[in-house]
Amino acid sequence: MSDGTTTRDGLDARLEQHRVELTGYCYRMLGSSFEAEDAVQDTLVRAWRSFEKFEGRSSLRSWLYRIATNVCLDMLGAGGRRARPMDLTNSTPLARAVLSPRPDTTWLEPVPDARVLPTADDPEQAAVAKESVRLAFVAALQQLPPRQRAVLILREVLAWRASEVAELLGTSVASVNSALQRARATLAERSARGADAAVLDPLDKEQQALLERYVAAFEAYDMAALTALLHEDAVMTMPPFDLWLRGSSDITGFMTTLGSACAGSRLVPVRVNGLPGFAQYKPDPDSGGFTAWALQTLEISGGRITGFHCFLDIRRWFPLFDLPLQLEGQTDQTE
Repeated sequence: MSDGTTTRDGLDARLEQHRVELTGYCYRMLGSSFEAEDAVQDTLVRAWRSFEKFEGRSSLRSWLYRIATNVCLDMLGAGGRRARPMDLTNSTPLARAVLSPRPDTTWLEPVPDARVLPTADDPEQAAVAKESVRLAFVAALQQLPPRQRAVLILREVLAWRASEVAELLGTSVASVNSALQRARATLAERSARGADAAVLDPLDKEQQALLERYVAAFEAYDMAALTALLHEDAVMTMPPFDLWLRGSSDITGFMTTLGSACAGSRLVPVRVNGLPGFAQYKPDPDSGGFTAWALQTLEISGGRITGFHCFLDIRRWFPLFDLPLQLEGQTDQTE
């Protein structure tokens, strides 16, 4: 038997090759970008410490997924599931809008594409991967019991064979197939209630033009132009607040009342959860520039914006996306 030095030769690099895809898997399981990174780090540390026990009967990748699954199941055993505001409450008319925050652990978290989507040569495979990290899909996954969640991700997203999933989970193929059937039924029920977001991949010229019109309308704070871009049943959410609004009139009404301080904002494009998004900076009268305010993600269908989600905890999100907390430049008030 080789000594530890020889056995571990190049192990760090071999483990790191799997970090992005493992982070994507753990993110789908946990619904939290930070918990996913913690889970992957724990997975890689466990793999390093127990590498001598790895007998090579499966691939290194399969072995890492087994460890990652156990880590996630342990973390999920503490209870609780991540959610979006519409998963917890009914929409609120603008006239009764109240900004009530809930703890960070309540919410499904955004994640940068680069952290969870490995480079794929196959366009179809890349499209499936993007769809499977979209907010609506990850929110639907959170409604599944943890083991069903793992089965569905491994079978439907990662295209593992039932026998491979059964070996990983230490169960039978029949049990895996049964869990997959139940998981599909749950997701189909949510889809029938309109819970799934429309896919947006790839961006075509019409969709890109829609985003350009959105940026122009938002930065000008032109509510008439913005209304023309919103679907009549568009949804707006603002974690950590549990308030969510439905309909273009309530959304634009909110923006001109409670959200009026966002007038004159600047938007910087980002890729988030396989969707187009923007880092929003609102005017900073003290510096004369702009200060971080929200991470926006957009859902688009039929040439309209159907979902407008603003994550407001900028001290967490902007560093995660490698975004500055301040932008230089003149605001409209100082021009």
